[in-house]
Amino acid sequence: MFTSVLMIEKPLTSVDVDFVTTLHGDDPVSFFVLMQPRGRQDRLLRAIDDVALGEIPEAIREADEPEGTAALPPAEQALEHSLAALRKRGGRAVGQLVEDHPLDKLKAVVEETGADEVIVLTAPHFVEEFFHRDWASRARHKVGVPVLKLFAHNE
Repeated sequence: MFTSVLMIEKPLTSVDVDFVTTLHGDDPVSFFVLMQPRGRQDRLLRAIDDVALGEIPEAIREADEPEGTAALPPAEQALEHSLAALRKRGGRAVGQLVEDHPLDKLKAVVEETGADEVIVLTAPHFVEEFFHRDWASRARHKVGVPVLKLFAHNE
């Protein structure tokens, strides 16, 4: 069985699920999903990304995003939704929230599971990507397995 560690920051859409579950054709895939609650990322960088994407109303609402312990319940629901969607498509899926140091946790999970690859599925983060400070760029130097970067879809 092929093992993929999937890093996400929001619930998977049906398009995302279809995409990641068909990457390896008919081969069975096991997913270990790591999700960082949205409030943990830098609010200013998120607002800049929203402006760059022309999503001005989203940039204005960044201050309303829950942070700290308030961000955990929505993130837990998003993770459970994503795991259920992956399982419904026939994949094995387990996961957990990542509260601190997502790349350290990613490396540990890759080693513990013997993962074959890492898939980073996020919205575009222009500032971080420009400076190669996004999850995928940093993970490529840390985890020792191939890292695939995909952009999440909206429904």
